[in-house]
Amino acid sequence: MTTEPLRLFWQPGCTSCLKAKEFLSRHGIAYESINVRASAEAMAALEALGARSVPVIARGGAFCFAQELDDVARFLGLDWKAERLPVATLIERVQSLLRVSERLARQMPNAAFETPIQGRPDRTFGDIPFHIAMIVEGFLDAAKGDALTFQHFERRAEGASRTPDGVAHSISETAARFAAWRAHGVAPEQSLRTYYGTQPLPGVLERTAWHVAQHARQLEHIIRGLGLAPAAALGAPELAGLPLPEGVWDKEVG
Repeated sequence: MTTEPLRLFWQPGCTSCLKAKEFLSRHGIAYESINVRASAEAMAALEALGARSVPVIARGGAFCFAQELDDVARFLGLDWKAERLPVATLIERVQSLLRVSERLARQMPNAAFETPIQGRPDRTFGDIPFHIAMIVEGFLDAAKGDALTFQHFERRAEGASRTPDGVAHSISETAARFAAWRAHGVAPEQSLRTYYGTQPLPGVLERTAWHVAQHARQLEHIIRGLGLAPAAALGAPELAGLPLPEGVWDKEVG
C-alpha cells in the first residue's frame, strides 16, 4: 500500500471543492490542501497529473476528479454510495432555484455588483447569479448531445448584460430553456459527456441542482450581508434532500 500523502487540489469559490473537503474530513481522512490559485507551482503540480480542472484528489501520480463523491469513494476504497432524489424531483428543484435566484439577482444593488469575492479577485458578487445560469446551461448543452465543459463555469457576463437586471434576465432565459428541455421529454437513462468523464444523466442533474443551490445560498447570504431582506428566501422547496455542503463559504478562504 502506498504511503504517499493524499492531495486535494482546489480553488476558492469552487463548491465541489468545498464538498470534497467536507467529505474527506467527515471520513477522518488527512490530506494536503493545495490551492491552485495560490501559486504557479500549485497549478503546475495539478497539470503534471494530466488534469486541468478542480477539484482533483491525488495520491502519487494517480488521481480522480472529485465532482462526484461516488468516484472519490471508489478512489479511496470507501464503502460509500450517494442516495439521490428522483429525476423528476431534481428537475423541480432546479426550476424553483432558478426562480429564486432571478429574484435575488434583481435585488442586488448596482454598487455591490463588482465587489470581489474573498480569495477570487477575478470574481465578483455579480458573477454568482450569472454563474448559476451557466451551470444549468452546461447541463442543457450536455443533455442535448454536446458536452458540459469547465469553460461553462468560467464564463462571465459582459457589456450591457453585466448588471443586476442583466444577469437576472440571463437566469430567466436559462429557466425558459430548461423548461423547454423538460417539456420535450427527459431520458433518465441517457449518458452525458462532461469534463470529468461520461456520467449518467441523474448524477449530472443532481450535481446541477446542488451546485445551483449552493451558489443561491451564497447569493442570499450576500443580500442579507448588504442589510437587505431577501426578496425570495430559500427553503424546503429548493433545498430539501439535496447533498449540499455544510458551509455556505469555504472557511479556508475566509
